[in-house]
Amino acid sequence: MRVLLQRVSTARVETADCDVGAIDNGLLVLFCALEGDSTEDAEYLARKVSKLRIFDDHIGKMNLSVTDTGGKVLVVSQFTLAANTSKGNRPSFIQAAHPNDALPLIERFCDALRQEGLEVETGAFGAEMDVHLVNHGPVTIWLDTRT
Repeated sequence: MRVLLQRVSTARVETADCDVGAIDNGLLVLFCALEGDSTEDAEYLARKVSKLRIFDDHIGKMNLSVTDTGGKVLVVSQFTLAANTSKGNRPSFIQAAHPNDALPLIERFCDALRQEGLEVETGAFGAEMDVHLVNHGPVTIWLDTRT
């Protein structure tokens, strides 16, 4: 399972000119389930995301988590994080979980974030979306349960 975190001052997702999820001050989480991922992976990553200290404290040091700051989380499914570009110039997405397997995992991830006390917004699973964000810092962190 892979997630790409971006610390944002604002983020929103729209599909067909309709906003489906939006936050201010928090994390945009691009989420990818891989073949063989489990609910345990989703729960582990939710705990890690909720506690990762990537927000500034009163002296400007990254020492606070999204939970500490009262920030929100916008979770967007993005199977393209499974891209394998080792051969040729066209990415392979064969490692991505099938949508029937991925949807319950992203839902479990979001539920686990909520259990950590976070307010969670989401994109539209399987839809073509436009993601708008202001990456504050910029801070971008990659988490992968397999590395």
